[in-house]
Formats: sequence, structure tokens, C-alpha cells
Amino acid sequence: MGVETESNNQNLYALRFVIAAVMVLLAAVLRILPHPWNFTPVGAMAIFAGSLFRDRRIACLLPLLALFAGDLFVGLYKLMFIVYVSFALSVVLGRWLARSRTVVRIGGAVFFGALQFFLVTNFAMWALGGFYPRTATGLSTCFINAVPYFWNTLAGDFVYATILFGGYALAERLFKLVPCSREAKP
Repeated sequence: MGVETESNNQNLYALRFVIAAVMVLLAAVLRILPHPWNFTPVGAMAIFAGSLFRDRRIACLLPLLALFAGDLFVGLYKLMFIVYVSFALSVVLGRWLARSRTVVRIGGAVFFGALQFFLVTNFAMWALGGFYPRTATGLSTCFINAVPYFWNTLAGDFVYATILFGGYALAERLFKLVPCSREAKP
């Protein structure tokens, strides 16, 4: 009976992994479809992956590979490395959710993920982009000009986080999976 239980547990872990991986990949596909600036599933996808995949390498690699695949369609750009680092930070925020995925914690992770993306990428745009003078006025102008994109990022992250986390919770119920704990995650 112990072997059968272990086999069932492995099947449940595999099913959770497949469901989560498919959801991340679908979110990546949505990124290449037409959308308003910064209204993409990437931030939510990184937080979602960070919260569900026990293996940190998979949690980080899967959304970053999906982002790269999308970039191959959308186009490569000068600040790619900075953007990828920022989304890796969102994966770390997702890791914070691993023990307890509540609406409040997910909302907090989404907000801080969007905020750090705004701060990191716009600081990089100012420092490395060559569009703004490297002065305090140039930095403030860069951040002021980016505020509308922040609202799109935040809205997109909230919409897609709702779809990803809500869809995963629904899949757990439909497939009668016991919600993941820290020890029993994909």
C-alpha cells in the first residue's frame, strides 16, 4: 500500500506540474498577441511560477524562457538583460507565496512585482537608454513619462494573476488535487 500511495502522490505532483507549466506557456503565447503597452501576462507568470515550482531553477527558467521565446517574435532590445533580471525578481516574490497563496498575499506580490519592474526598468532606461540626460531632472522626467505604463503593467499583472492563480485553484478542485504545501509542490 505504501508503494501505491507514493505512486499516486507522484502522479498528482506530475499533474500539478503539467497544469502549471501549460498555464505559464499559455501566458507566454498571450504576450505575442496584440495588446496595450505593458499589459502583458509576464509579471503575473513570473510570480505564478515562483509560487508553484519547488525547484528554483524551473521556477525561474520557465518564465524567462517563455519571455525569451516571446522576444524572438516581438523583437530583441537593448535593455533585455535588465528586464529579465526584473522578472527574475518577480519569481522571487512568487517564492514568498509558496507557503500560503491567499488573495491578499497574491495582491501584495503583484503590486510589488509591478512596482519593482517600474523602478528597475525605468532607472535602467535613464541610466543606459540614452533617451534622458543623466541628471536628477532627466531621471524624474523618465519616471514621470513612464507612469502611464506602470498603470498598464499593474492592471495586466492583476488581470493575469487572477486568471493564473484562479485557474490553477479551479484545476485543483476539478482534478480533486489537494492544494500544494511547501513540501508537496510541483
